[in-house]
This record gives sequence, structure tokens and C-alpha cells, in this order.
Amino acid sequence: MFTPGITVDDINKMGQNSMGGYLGIEVTEIGDDFIKGKMPVDHRTRQPYGMLHGGASVVLAESLGSIAATFTVDQTKQYCVGLDINANHIRAVKEGYVYGTTRPYHIGKTTQVWEIKITNEEGKLVCISRITMAVIDIKK
Repeated sequence: MFTPGITVDDINKMGQNSMGGYLGIEVTEIGDDFIKGKMPVDHRTRQPYGMLHGGASVVLAESLGSIAATFTVDQTKQYCVGLDINANHIRAVKEGYVYGTTRPYHIGKTTQVWEIKITNEEGKLVCISRITMAVIDIKK
């Protein structure tokens, strides 16, 4: 499903100088139909009341969905960008890590839809998100 030979290290190096890198997002696993990652709950990702900021959860969700979409297309011919993302915040987290897993609902020629489930260290659901990606041809 994903680009052959792509590794967790390759993906993490790509994200070092981006928002995901700043927030400490790391991809941890690539499976046949999923990508997993984690993000710390710390001074970078908390809101003023000390809880995980909902926007940080959305950054984790969009990062994982975008990475997954990107590695399902021939990057010499196409690229993927987000069209729409939604998120339902279920549970507060004050410290530790949150973990995201993205899986596809739909991988089409012009659009993709990915679900991202974010859990806490106990495996309890923190946020559920869905992202729609546009698949765009590179103009030569």
C-alpha cells in the first residue's frame, strides 16, 4: 500500500524542520494499512489550563493522515494536500504522550479519506479525527 522501502527514520527526518518536528511528533510504526505516531503532552502542546490543546491533537491527526496519503501516490507524478479535517475531542490529557493511528477509508484517484484515532498512554480514546486529502497531479 505504501511506497516500498519507506522507513520510520525516513519519515521522521522529513519532519524535523516542520511544525510536527517542533511539537515533537514522531512516526513510530508503518504497517500494511496504517501508520502510527506519538506526540508529547508538554509545554509545546498544552493549552493554558494545562491540558492537551485540541489544535495540537489536530496537528498530530493531520500529520499522520498527510504522511500516509503522500506515501500511497507516486511522488514523481502526484502530491497530496488536506481539503478538510474534523476532530472530536473525547478525553483530556495533562502529561505523557498521546498516540495516533491512521487508516484509510477511501483511496481514490483524486481524493483520499483517512481516519485518525488518538489515544492516551492507557489506550483510552482522546480524539477521533477524519481528514480528506486531495490528490494533485504535478504539472510539468
